[in-house]
Amino acid sequence: MAQLHGISSCSSTNLIFQGPKRGRLYDIFYCPIKLASELEVGVKSSEFNGHAVVQARSNSGFTCGNRAIRAVSTSDKETVVYGGVDGKILRKKLNKVVLAYSGGLDTSVIVPWLRENYGCEVVCFTADVGQGVQELEGLEQKAKVSGACQLVVKDLKEEFVRDFIFPCLRAGAIYERKYLLGTSMARPVIAKAMVDVAKEVGADAVSHGCTGKGNDQVRFELTFFALNPELSVVAPWREWEIKGREDAIEYAIKHNVPVPVTKKSIYSRDRNLWHLSHEGDILEDPAKEPMEDMYMMTVDPKAAPDQPEYVNIGMVEGLPVSINGKKLSPASLLSELNEIGGKHGIGRVDMVENRLVGMKSRGVYETPGGTILFTAARELESLTLDRETMQTKDFLSLKYAELVYAGRWFDPLRESIDAFMTEITKSSSGSVTLKLYKGSVRVTGRESPNSLYRQDISSFESGEIYNQADAAGFIRLYGLPMRVRAMLDKCASNIY
Repeated sequence: MAQLHGISSCSSTNLIFQGPKRGRLYDIFYCPIKLASELEVGVKSSEFNGHAVVQARSNSGFTCGNRAIRAVSTSDKETVVYGGVDGKILRKKLNKVVLAYSGGLDTSVIVPWLRENYGCEVVCFTADVGQGVQELEGLEQKAKVSGACQLVVKDLKEEFVRDFIFPCLRAGAIYERKYLLGTSMARPVIAKAMVDVAKEVGADAVSHGCTGKGNDQVRFELTFFALNPELSVVAPWREWEIKGREDAIEYAIKHNVPVPVTKKSIYSRDRNLWHLSHEGDILEDPAKEPMEDMYMMTVDPKAAPDQPEYVNIGMVEGLPVSINGKKLSPASLLSELNEIGGKHGIGRVDMVENRLVGMKSRGVYETPGGTILFTAARELESLTLDRETMQTKDFLSLKYAELVYAGRWFDPLRESIDAFMTEITKSSSGSVTLKLYKGSVRVTGRESPNSLYRQDISSFESGEIYNQADAAGFIRLYGLPMRVRAMLDKCASNIY
């Protein structure tokens, strides 16, 4: 049927007629009218506060001002259109949206776009996950000038390290042999906080500025689904007509949004307390070497100190608690190791990875403190875990990393694997001494009160516990399948 859309921003009712879309699109007419008796109108809530379904009967007509319009039936499908503001046809009526906000160009233009297209208030939310104080300066003013009604900033650094980074460290989670999951771990803690803020301010939707080609859109939205499936999710990059930076600048100027005057980086970066990632520009060619001036957390290993530095990491049940005997909070410990590792050029990784959405991408990561911690955790486990447990842990670590990379932090499977990791690392307490030198991390010592290593057993000298003569019987039994196969092959060769 022809589409008649009921719209109201207060007590008056308006109708929009949209002609049939067969062959060509007809113009849309907007005008205030009274409903004709030939129309059936269904309203879900009073004053069209919600959505209205207006169904035109075949061959119905009405008058719009001094203009007569006849609705011609083209299908029996009803059309739903949501409440408008100042005559604007909205995609959907939302009351209040919590937006993941950085203060950059993209998220700044999302604010007026949400108000224009969804008729909602916008609450900007910024999570401090260790990206640096310079990233947080002036955010409130930027948000309000862009049209936001409020800016909420939460310090999530301790929660991020304690509840997201450390579990991945304990699990030994590394994606595709190299990636220490810096961005993957940060997104669920940010999205979780957004759900909390939405509840605090009474929002009915959340929004993010992730593109439709990346992993982060999945990570944000799976967390929203897991923690509050009733929230609507708005992803402007999958909806709007803005295609790039120039379009965004034009939109910002049109809507009086201050355009950032800082020099645009040629790289796409993501920084938090765990790592700094670099993508784009020359990195899109995997054959080209990254330029040295790209790195920000680590020095060139050639320019690192000529003298090595030794650092001792204390651990309790698989988690780090101290540096050189000094106990620190999770965030403080990681921050200090970033400084130590960075000045020695530790933790640079250049890799081509398989994105969740199917394409390959190249990224360069700086993870100085994380590289030190992963080395320490692995070396301590060489003392405290037996062979079968270690092999099982390594196998499950791959799945754990895959789940985190894919945004499934709140998936029951990840939580179940995490429970296993928690249990098997209860004995992993002790300390590891590492030598840092010009980009390398080498273990020089490890000790644990729960060590399964026994010098009296491992020594080449004879001992009471291990009788070397026992090895003969063990080897004969262990090699029995190989002996049986060899005998079978010999018999077969004699036959032929």
